[in-house]
Amino acid sequence: MKALLTLPLFTLAFPAHADQLNSADTAWILTSAGLVLFMTLPGLALFYGGLVRTKNVLSVIMACFSVTSLISVIWAMLGYSLALTDSETWQPYLGGTSQILMSNMSEENLVGNLPEAVFAMYHMTFAIFAPALIVGSLVERCKFFPLLFFCALWEILVYVPTCHWLWGNGWLAELGVMDFAGGIVVHGSAGIAALVGAIILGPRKGFPQQLMMPHNLTMTAIGAGILWVGWHGFSAGSALMANGAAGMAMLSTHICASSSSLTWILLDWLRFGKPSVLGAMTGMVAGLGMIAAGAGYVSPFGALLIGVIAGTACFYSIQLIKQILKIDDALDVFPVHGVSGIFGALLTAIFADESFGGNGLMIEDGIFQQFLIQLLGIGVVLVWSAAISYVLFKLINKTVGLRTTDEDEVNGLDIAQHDQQGYNL
Repeated sequence: MKALLTLPLFTLAFPAHADQLNSADTAWILTSAGLVLFMTLPGLALFYGGLVRTKNVLSVIMACFSVTSLISVIWAMLGYSLALTDSETWQPYLGGTSQILMSNMSEENLVGNLPEAVFAMYHMTFAIFAPALIVGSLVERCKFFPLLFFCALWEILVYVPTCHWLWGNGWLAELGVMDFAGGIVVHGSAGIAALVGAIILGPRKGFPQQLMMPHNLTMTAIGAGILWVGWHGFSAGSALMANGAAGMAMLSTHICASSSSLTWILLDWLRFGKPSVLGAMTGMVAGLGMIAAGAGYVSPFGALLIGVIAGTACFYSIQLIKQILKIDDALDVFPVHGVSGIFGALLTAIFADESFGGNGLMIEDGIFQQFLIQLLGIGVVLVWSAAISYVLFKLINKTVGLRTTDEDEVNGLDIAQHDQQGYNL
């Protein structure tokens, strides 16, 4: 099948011989790792930071920086080994223990034709970005240390096994579930966790009657631009080679983000009479999320159509979550990332087919069967992440408490949690 030519090479032999190292591929994945890390710091930090009110900007930036540090340590200690090494006894569900504390890491170890250190570092950036996304739903009313505690446990109990199921030769990969660059592993799992957290934590004071406008859209725009550029490390880097598959993934990603942004601009104009800057940026992010599962599988034209669907689906999802259901997912993590991850996983079964110009499906029984496999994959991950997230949020809330006091929320988390201010005006 043609799709095998663009299958993410996350599951190549472990380890290989040093004389098989490919310098060009190594250079590209080193660059991609930097690009994906750039998405979180400073990209996501600035994007989220500009969307909150002035009194909370530092708390959001601090959360992004701290989650990055925390998850990096967890990934080095046990996350990488349990997610992406081989296990003889429980391989379908979890990796092995050979790289706990990365104790056997050396310059000679290879995964495929890449140094294992580069492979582990690249995947670390994915592991960081997923829980960092969840932060956006909880901003302006969640305590700092309980948030970090949740992210640490969620990483171990949700991200690590999910990553193994799909990218570590786990049971979902064996079934033929397609997820090129994290539509299921990152966006689906984090999006549903964000929704669960927003429901349990409750709305911010004044929601939905009080308008809570972004304090600095210029900052958000800078962050959005960084996300767009950095995302090419996410998508094109997932080929794990400097080849045509990487180039096609980059092209498809860019086209999808562009068409999604334009779709959102049009919908804003039709509904509200004027196109919004925030809408253009949100549409772009929705397109990036929806193309993630199929970036290396679909054609550029397929990516364009996926972008139109992304802009439309996520636009109306925000209306549903906030205006109809009255759920205060503060920075729209589920309606943008969760919805795009779900739709993207399902649309991959359609647009990856050769009849739509794609590279082919993972199974030979056609679009409908691949669609069912994709539905199973995203469904299992959503249920697993939602269930674990619910238990974690409830336990943390009952023990140390998730939410700040009313007084701290009014005064702002910058002062209440960190004793500093983003601006001295």
